[in-house]
Amino acid sequence: MGESGFISVVTLCILVVWCGWKVMEWIWWKPKKLERLLNEQGIKVTPYKLLFGDLKENQRQFEEARSKPMSLSHDIVPRVAPFHLQTIQKYGKKSAFWFGRTPRVYIMDPDLIRDILSNKFGHFAKIRINPLSRFLAKGLVTYEGEKWAKHRRIINPAFHMEKLKCMLSAFYTSSDEIVSKWEKLVTSEGSCKLDVWPELRNLTGDVISRAAFGSSYEEGRQIFKLQDEQAGLLVQSFQTALIPGFSILPTKRNRRMKEIDREARALLMGIISKRQNAKKVGEAKNNDLLGLLLESNDKEIQEHKNKKNIGLTIEEVIQECKLFYFAGQETTSVLLVWTIIVLCMHSEWQVRAREEVFQVFGKNKPNFDGLSHLKIVNMILYEVLRLYPPVLQLNRCTYKDMKLGEISLPPGIQLMLPIVLVHHDHELWGEDAEEFKPERFAEGIS
Repeated sequence: MGESGFISVVTLCILVVWCGWKVMEWIWWKPKKLERLLNEQGIKVTPYKLLFGDLKENQRQFEEARSKPMSLSHDIVPRVAPFHLQTIQKYGKKSAFWFGRTPRVYIMDPDLIRDILSNKFGHFAKIRINPLSRFLAKGLVTYEGEKWAKHRRIINPAFHMEKLKCMLSAFYTSSDEIVSKWEKLVTSEGSCKLDVWPELRNLTGDVISRAAFGSSYEEGRQIFKLQDEQAGLLVQSFQTALIPGFSILPTKRNRRMKEIDREARALLMGIISKRQNAKKVGEAKNNDLLGLLLESNDKEIQEHKNKKNIGLTIEEVIQECKLFYFAGQETTSVLLVWTIIVLCMHSEWQVRAREEVFQVFGKNKPNFDGLSHLKIVNMILYEVLRLYPPVLQLNRCTYKDMKLGEISLPPGIQLMLPIVLVHHDHELWGEDAEEFKPERFAEGIS
């Protein structure tokens, strides 16, 4: 072997050793170092499994729980979060599990949860797991720092109480239509069985379409249908979310998600363009979400026109409209469905709620001021949200050395705020935490 050949072999050996070292660091040494740092602070971590961590076991337990009939009780945690429940029962509240190669620490203390979300101990970054989620919605909930602050400042005026009052007629119209539909079914049949889940999903989509786009209501409904399909495809895509590069492959699902995104953007662009043209000739309406958003955006641009990056671009307006659908439709319909189920299980509260509604409104059309006097109805809604939170968890991560209470967290640690576990925690709510007791909120939310 010549000298040049020998050098090539040595170089190749060094490269192989270096690559092997990097791989070992990636899949073993770095995770074990993070595990040791957490253990030193009294945080127990589940045994580490290469690459996938506890993801497979989490999925196995979830599928096993879903395969069994659900008992008629409010003890839903063993069904919706069996792995997390068992982990905390085994290792305690100061524990963590493995999300792939990254430890994810449970935060069960409500005070620490509040401080994380309010950035009291510094900024905890949001976690983005699935690159394909960009096709469903970007916007306020995905942004951070100055961009988040700008979007929040511009969007906020649309949700002031006086602005929401203008949307009450849209809420009433959609609600009145579905109640009239149900009344006709009962009148013609005497009684009937009805799957309220698709009915209420359509209701919330209907309400959002009217409230968001007003006169462009029919186009809004088309966007809702597209977003609904997109959400279903996104859920399917989570099975491959951790495979690097899978989101850019031209699979049938990925191509359809891109196609839906183009269709929804085109519809929204058309609505926005018509609204902007109407404004130029003095015919624009500002009593729906889009109108209020464009009005607030124009005001922001006029007040700071000498500064850079002021106001929202058309693309950012489109993303906020898509987000409004995604964030509002599913969560609201989930609340309504569980409220109906719970009131069927606890008919005494159904009677009390009905009596209160008739006492406040009689047979008159509901008005905004009267809604604030529905104390029992609000107590019921708060308790349903406690027992059946539409969002089961929130996740954050550290990007630098950070202090959270008495815990020191290095970069690369993830935090899980398990909302459903906190809402069913006996230490916080008492031994009756699984019981439906709206009187917990007789004095409002503390």
